[in-house]
Amino acid sequence: MAVIALVGALDTKGAEYAFLADRVAALGATPLLIDVGVLGVPALTARIGRDLIAELGGGSLTELRGRGDRNAAMTVMARGAASALSDLVASGDVDGVLAVGGSNAAYVMAEICGRLPFGFPKVLVSTIAAGDTRSYVRETDLTLMYPVVDINGLNRLSRPVLANAAQACVGMATSPYAEPFRSAPLVGVTMFGVTTGCGSSVVRGIEDRGFEALTFHCTGVGGRTLEALIRGGTIQGVADLTTTELADDLVGGVCSAGPDRLTAAAEAGVPQVVSVGALDMVNFYETVPPEFSGRLLHPHNPAVTLMRTTAAECAELGRGIAARLNPSIAPAAVLFPHRGLSQLSTPGGVFHDPAADDALYQALRDGLRPGIDLHDFDTDINDPAVSATAVDLLATWLEKETP
Repeated sequence: MAVIALVGALDTKGAEYAFLADRVAALGATPLLIDVGVLGVPALTARIGRDLIAELGGGSLTELRGRGDRNAAMTVMARGAASALSDLVASGDVDGVLAVGGSNAAYVMAEICGRLPFGFPKVLVSTIAAGDTRSYVRETDLTLMYPVVDINGLNRLSRPVLANAAQACVGMATSPYAEPFRSAPLVGVTMFGVTTGCGSSVVRGIEDRGFEALTFHCTGVGGRTLEALIRGGTIQGVADLTTTELADDLVGGVCSAGPDRLTAAAEAGVPQVVSVGALDMVNFYETVPPEFSGRLLHPHNPAVTLMRTTAAECAELGRGIAARLNPSIAPAAVLFPHRGLSQLSTPGGVFHDPAADDALYQALRDGLRPGIDLHDFDTDINDPAVSATAVDLLATWLEKETP
């Protein structure tokens, strides 16, 4: 019988968790209540109580109550819940985890999910699902459900949503997908809408050579996920041809993957082919910050506005890429398409700026250490010659390493 961990504050969300426990049991699974509340009296009896959760998080419930610091309390309780769930899942005693609530519940669930394996059932019902969820989803496969109304008691709208969440989690836990075993190396591929031609061709080429490709959309979360999987040993080769997240991190766009982007493969000894896909742009939502007034802008769609990178920014990006790649202990190469870093900067395109592209190229060429080859193409990033070279280089390296 599947066991579903129900993690939440049983003082403020007692009615909701009682309902969820009943629904989980009615579906033939066993509910396991874990209390992460701090101040109020629990409305339900938890199998794993708040005292133990606080202890696992490195604190004590008495101390947390005395401090009156909500942020500190949530940090400790989230850390404790993550520790408890990690152990329960590792021992095979829990088959799924479900939480409901607001931003605090979402934070606790984010900490928990970061400790759980990919594919393990993780469901969160929260109003944060309708907002910016990046700080909660992070690099995990968390399933989000929007409750429409706030999680504040049971009513004719909240009950069906909570019932569906219970059914979803139990269904995942009782009907797990068994992935057929494959020994072929996994290759991480980066892509953006304006580099789709390149990314799609690389995936086809990688798979034709007998490897398996994972594509990451370079929206910030995609790049962070790629880096995390490389560091975790999941990915054995990287075709990182769309590095646009570096531009957002440098200039202040909305698709930054953080300063550690393009560092994991070099540090982990994973072979990588890198290019400059979509470094001709920085991403913003509908509103561009006023300090960029006068810059070249292009509406990508009604929700996203793109801004052309300048020659100075491109030069800094080139230096940054070289600095990230130079410590590589595995084979690495850079591909540079001189006639367009994306669909938008080909000749005649709205972001066509040969001077900016050349500043990027010169900084790369001057910064790369000997042993990291820089391949030149008189084409744009989406030309088949670029993707074919990326596939050939990476496949050759991986074939030497694969028994």
